[in-house]
Amino acid sequence: MEIEFGLLLFGLFIVAILYSSVGHGGASGYLAIMSLTSYGMMESSWLKQHAWFLNLLVAALAFYHYRKEGFHNIKLTIPFVIASIPMAFLGGYLLIDGVVYDLLLSITLLWAAWRLFGSMSIDEIEKTVLPTTPQAIPWGAGIGLASGIIGVGGGIFLSPIILLKKWATPKTVAATSAVFIWVNSMAGLAGASVSGQLNLDLNILIYFALVVIVGGIIGSYYGAKIAPESKIRKLLICVLLIAAIKRIVELLI
Repeated sequence: MEIEFGLLLFGLFIVAILYSSVGHGGASGYLAIMSLTSYGMMESSWLKQHAWFLNLLVAALAFYHYRKEGFHNIKLTIPFVIASIPMAFLGGYLLIDGVVYDLLLSITLLWAAWRLFGSMSIDEIEKTVLPTTPQAIPWGAGIGLASGIIGVGGGIFLSPIILLKKWATPKTVAATSAVFIWVNSMAGLAGASVSGQLNLDLNILIYFALVVIVGGIIGSYYGAKIAPESKIRKLLICVLLIAAIKRIVELLI
């Protein structure tokens, strides 16, 4: 167990570096890593809440560095955030059956890998146009609900969508995603608390938090100051695919 726990901490550290470099909190990656260990047998609510908590730390670091470098556009962020908060709260409030949760998480991981792969070729300097509020709100609400149910911050959904629709460049997307992830993670935890499902293991979270903070500092600094993102996304795709396949195999056995 000590060896497994050490490997888990190392995995969370790497995920924090990779995800924060593109403005993400890392929840889907944390869920992926935990799925590869005995922690994958924990209840869905436990997995969701711990991933959300780590999201709060890493997304905050990512936003700090991207905003410091001048990549945050508040006009892009606000519609998505406003629409997502109540829906993420609702998603966190709902109690999802374990088998349903495993299926949703597996589909999410596969979808995220596919979307990240598809968005790698987008030109960072291509001309972009901000979305109108009516365009942004349905996406924000839908992603917020999905994030609350599955236990992610939503950046893994939001970033590819904004990039593919040419609403912003990758680094501007990273800053918006960081804010989006933070508020959705907080709303999800609030929903879990109100429904009486809140179950954070502080003894474990201390270790989790330490490694993701260090990883988040390294990754977000690299992403905001140096980039490029394409090589990083290739590694993310591998992690997501491995974890998704593992969970699908377990469901079929």
